[in-house]
Amino acid sequence: MADIIVVTTDFVPGYEVEKVLGVVMGSTVRARHIGRDIKAALKNIVGGEIKDYTELLEDARREAMNRMIKQAKELGADAVINLRFMTSMVTTGAAEILAYGTAVKLKKREL
Repeated sequence: MADIIVVTTDFVPGYEVEKVLGVVMGSTVRARHIGRDIKAALKNIVGGEIKDYTELLEDARREAMNRMIKQAKELGADAVINLRFMTSMVTTGAAEILAYGTAVKLKKREL
């Protein structure tokens, strides 16, 4: 396997979990930006998606997941199973995005 497989399920099709290496996680804390807040306030008046916030959260999830994958690689994992995301407010205008799952070693399933 060239890279780590990441799935939200507790298995990877075609493989067996050979060894559980432990829980891995990655997080980032992101704060809102005054420019984004002004655009969001205007969008609240007319309705619709607040694309700046969508992009902010997409970037935060990606960063948290990359940090989780880095930790899994350091453990020698082939995969992370049961990927989950969690968000919590740290302070007004700032939130933590946490990605976590179980790092595992895999072996090809015998037919």
